[in-house]
Amino acid sequence: MDDIQLSHINISGSKRPSFSFTTLSSKPGPHFGVPTVQEFREMWKAWDLVTLGMVPSHLLHAKPIDLRHKCLFYLGHIPTFYNILLSKLLQQPYVEPRKFTTIFERGIDPHVDDPDYCHSHSEVPEQDEDWPPLSEVARYRDRVRERVLDLYRELDSGKRVLTRRLARTLAIVLEHDAFHIETILYMLIQKADSDCSGTLPPPGIHAPVWDELVKQWGTITAPVQSNIELGPEVIPVGRDDCELEDYIADEGMDVKSHNFGWDNENPSRQVEVGRFRVDFRPITIKEFYEFWMGGTDERASTSLPANWVEDGGEVKVRTVYGPVPMKIAENWPMVGSFDELSACAESKGGRIPTEPELRLFLDRFNVGYEEGANVGFRNWHPCPATAGGPANGGRGSNGGVWEWTSTVFDTHDSFVGTGIFPGYSSDFFDQKHYVVLGGSYATTPRLAGRRTLRNFYQHNYRYAWTSARVAYDV
Repeated sequence: MDDIQLSHINISGSKRPSFSFTTLSSKPGPHFGVPTVQEFREMWKAWDLVTLGMVPSHLLHAKPIDLRHKCLFYLGHIPTFYNILLSKLLQQPYVEPRKFTTIFERGIDPHVDDPDYCHSHSEVPEQDEDWPPLSEVARYRDRVRERVLDLYRELDSGKRVLTRRLARTLAIVLEHDAFHIETILYMLIQKADSDCSGTLPPPGIHAPVWDELVKQWGTITAPVQSNIELGPEVIPVGRDDCELEDYIADEGMDVKSHNFGWDNENPSRQVEVGRFRVDFRPITIKEFYEFWMGGTDERASTSLPANWVEDGGEVKVRTVYGPVPMKIAENWPMVGSFDELSACAESKGGRIPTEPELRLFLDRFNVGYEEGANVGFRNWHPCPATAGGPANGGRGSNGGVWEWTSTVFDTHDSFVGTGIFPGYSSDFFDQKHYVVLGGSYATTPRLAGRRTLRNFYQHNYRYAWTSARVAYDV
């Protein structure tokens, strides 16, 4: 690891990371309004800790997942996203070198079953030696960050007026950072091993004492009943945040009272949910392991789930600290593809819930970050779920995972795609991506705490930290 990789890391030896995301209730004004400069600073600390503290030099040009770019791409992609969006909005020249706006413009999400099919994306160098060196990317990153800080100085001094369009752009670039810090982490976990020869553990954070944690997890009260009946009910979904209103003079200046979201969150509407039953807790690793090992010859002959690994004849679960024995992780929520988890749900006589069904359950029983949910790097690993217990009306955490729904990610009435990030949603209206809700242990509170947020993955994508609970027809 060269010097520049540790130049922004505070190796404090503390148990907690050196960054701390602003929690929702402590932030004045709208929870999802214009980001503060402190939110950007904390995001940068988190980004540097992960990308510069956990990626050794020999992994910079590695592709831990074939369906994503090399690790180095993401180090250049984040400042490039800022650079392009702010230059376009402010009508200012790009931060140099301009060639980076081509190399690092957009990542890839090819079809799992046909990798040659992919949306518009950056054309990246084919040879390692044709990529810019890390030191050059880091200097570029710092110049782009200074541009963001200069923008906030102009706003504070009154030299520049904060419009709704500028506020929305700042919200998008901050949340884009948050999504990608999770992307690179679930990539890196594929290269994490027990001897630290691959991905490095998060610096400055003590490794878990797994045996002690297992004892603590053993005290979690089981659900009073395994599932609950909900519905019929009409619930609100979405939010009223029309991007086109940014250009209307009166609305364009309405910033302080406004909350922002992504294009697929808009507009608000009412959705009917029929009667159904749903499990209080997602499918556990133990449940899925028993399903997997007791399955058909066809399933037994396929590769293990992506977040498992065979080590010395034993199946273990991947973590950023290296693989851990199944007995440690067996009560964590199982992460895997929709296809894998749907098959398990069917074996239990159920199915994966629809988006409105899961939304209804989460509204009723899911707790937020400040109530103890395992999001926002509270831990660097999943934990057993706690929902359904006798206390707190059954409310609890799902253990720190996104959750699959059986709803295809697609357009809806009055959907209007964003002009700031064209194609963000519409490029994936391909009948292959499914809606996921919630957030993982690496999802920032700003994202995980917004009930209208919708993420999406291909149904056969195996790497994201996404689990599922079982729903049953009534």
